[in-house]
Amino acid sequence: MLNWKPLQPMKKIRGMVRMERKVFNLGDIVQMKKPHPCGSNEMEIIRMGMDIRIKCVGCKHSVLVPRPKFEKNFKKVLRSAADPQGQE
Repeated sequence: MLNWKPLQPMKKIRGMVRMERKVFNLGDIVQMKKPHPCGSNEMEIIRMGMDIRIKCVGCKHSVLVPRPKFEKNFKKVLRSAADPQGQE
């Protein structure tokens, strides 16, 4: 069974260092590494599961992305759904 809880930052296990898992939640506005064709690289997470559905903030187009590909292309959370002020 997969455990999606965040890992401890820089935890040493058997001499190897594990990186912290990126944490994101439903409704967050995230920045992606590559921009959408409309030019915006801000996306809103609208569905989470094995796949993640994201909606472009610029043109409102939605895309279904497999979770591993999303985690690879995800850069940072710009505004959290729980925190209306954002993290910046």
